[in-house]
Amino acid sequence: MIEEITIQELAAMEPSACQIIDMRDSTAFALGHIDGAVLIPQKELEASHENLPKDKTLVIYCRSGILSADVAEQLREEGYAAVNLVGGYVKWLQEKIRRETKNEKAAEVEQGLRKKFHRVIFSRFAKAIKTYDLIQPNDRIAVCISGGKDSMLMAKLFQEIQRHGKFPFELVFLVMDPGYSAENRQIIESNAKLLQIPITVFETNIFDSVYHVQNNPCYLCARMRRGHLYNKAKELGCNKIALGHHFDDVIETILMSMIYGGQVETMMPKLHSANFEGMQLIRPMYLIREADIKHWCRYHDLQFIQCACHFTDTCTTCDPDERTVSKRMVVKQLIAKLAEENPQIEKNIFRSVENINLNKIISYQKDHVVHSFLDDYRNE
Repeated sequence: MIEEITIQELAAMEPSACQIIDMRDSTAFALGHIDGAVLIPQKELEASHENLPKDKTLVIYCRSGILSADVAEQLREEGYAAVNLVGGYVKWLQEKIRRETKNEKAAEVEQGLRKKFHRVIFSRFAKAIKTYDLIQPNDRIAVCISGGKDSMLMAKLFQEIQRHGKFPFELVFLVMDPGYSAENRQIIESNAKLLQIPITVFETNIFDSVYHVQNNPCYLCARMRRGHLYNKAKELGCNKIALGHHFDDVIETILMSMIYGGQVETMMPKLHSANFEGMQLIRPMYLIREADIKHWCRYHDLQFIQCACHFTDTCTTCDPDERTVSKRMVVKQLIAKLAEENPQIEKNIFRSVENINLNKIISYQKDHVVHSFLDDYRNE
């Protein structure tokens, strides 16, 4: 009995002869999966096999084909015709991008931003730029691309706004490689080619630096990445860096600061850099909903890397332990639950930091100075 199958061999199989099983988590599956695959997370797949067909070849895959090899072997021992997909989802995605690069995908995406997604994506991008005064004439902006859906969409939106804008500004599409695997690096570069985004790539060793850090490695990694991006952008003559944080990131940050930080603050639409004089950070995706970004991906059949750090390169998040679910994911789930009863909940959370009534605040800080309601209360 064969133990593994390649992407090419899978493509040659009759669909009715096999059952493709994605053993990653539901979040990864929603962001992209192999055509025709069904989701059975690893824990479920290992716990029960009652509903698995014995008259078909079971093609098992995870992110990189590492964990799925063990699961496929376990199924074969139990009498199933199970094979592991060599290279997993990452390899399949590489092949898909390679085939599509020959087509006119970039033109299709640009047309979609002008028509189908104009109201919910492009207009909100333009509104954020105008509302928060994010771009000025002759700016040179480093559009920071991580390889995920948000930053790739941001790059296409910048191209559109530059093409149809009212004043001149320059763009540098900046990709920092903090130590990506060769496969993830290739996916980023292939997607950029597919969407006709002329990226500039520079390398660092950040992933190696934080890999063995026990406490908050993701926080440290993010801080280090931001510093490297500022430094490279300034070296390239840029005065701003643009990050792809969206509306959902903003409202999740508001609740996280309250629940876990004991304070009220949010992710600002723009900031002056504290360490790089003359540099600013802007977030032009500020008003765009994540659901609309996902719809954009599905509509154009675009699939990007979910996370390319060392912590996911070996499939360690194919089926994350419930105890290690991030605080942001907990807050995301809380907002989704509240929205079931009140569809306005997201907008209300966002508006809460726009409509602060200082007469109803016990104390607040400005420029590291604490102001109390008692200051005015005594005078009254």
